[in-house]
Amino acid sequence: MSAYYNEIDPYAAQWLRNLIAAGHIAPGEVDDRSILDVRPDDLAGFTQCHFFAGVGVWSHALRLAGWPDDKPVWTGSCPCQPFSVAGAGGGFNDERHLWPYWHFIIEQRRPPVVFGEQVEAAIRHGWLDLVQADMEGSGYAFASVGIPAAGVGAPHIRQRLWFVADTERDRDMRSAGYGISAEAKVYFGGPKKPRPDEAGNGSATRRLDHHHHQGLEGLGRGHQAEGGRGGAVRSVAEAGEPLPTNGYWGGADWLPCRDGKWRPVEPGTFPLAHGATARVGRLRAYGNAIVAEAAAQVIAAYMECRP
Repeated sequence: MSAYYNEIDPYAAQWLRNLIAAGHIAPGEVDDRSILDVRPDDLAGFTQCHFFAGVGVWSHALRLAGWPDDKPVWTGSCPCQPFSVAGAGGGFNDERHLWPYWHFIIEQRRPPVVFGEQVEAAIRHGWLDLVQADMEGSGYAFASVGIPAAGVGAPHIRQRLWFVADTERDRDMRSAGYGISAEAKVYFGGPKKPRPDEAGNGSATRRLDHHHHQGLEGLGRGHQAEGGRGGAVRSVAEAGEPLPTNGYWGGADWLPCRDGKWRPVEPGTFPLAHGATARVGRLRAYGNAIVAEAAAQVIAAYMECRP
């Protein structure tokens, strides 16, 4: 069993191969085709699938959170350009809006768990609403949360939307007396919801629906109250303890920039001076990458809810 990495950029794809060879991310195969050319059957036999894989940070974050390489999961960070200020894209009309294609593959292969990420600006375009509606319509439970890089000790904001979807919803429904039926789908994803006192409404079903509107923190609090292991998804007010000062970035190198500002970088990341080898490719890869520590927090929170 191995991992599948889909990355269309040739430079990043080769970077992935190098990381796999060095053992830094889960072993597997790199597919540098466009996601538009990937068929669901191409993914048979892969334990983990990482779409829009970049330089493999999702795989790294899974390891940071303690997720084994042989445990099934899919991840993806859809292109942000259609929704970001820097990308100046056209929203849903932008050809780089690739969520519908990824969702089609998800729907066909039905991985048990899917993690994803997008720029915060996408929420104003209705992107998160679309993703949630699509995933719930496909029978998944869904939760989302906004976490900045600064929230895990980084010296920059980098606000991002994070989501997780899983097929645990199916089991919760069955334990509550539901089959996976049209009635169940209406309850989660449609305009009409049955009243709590109606026959057949179990507490697990109500809990998932309620926490869809509260994100990962809400789901964790509810799970903990019912005897689950929801401790990792406490709110800041409930935690009662500070995060490590700067955490992973405590030993960052600070470099003077031409605009007169000093900026922190990971030790050994630079120099990326003009004329440096592969400077543009490296800058693009770094700029598109997710913050591993933030992703690891999301993954760890999910693991507490769904051990």
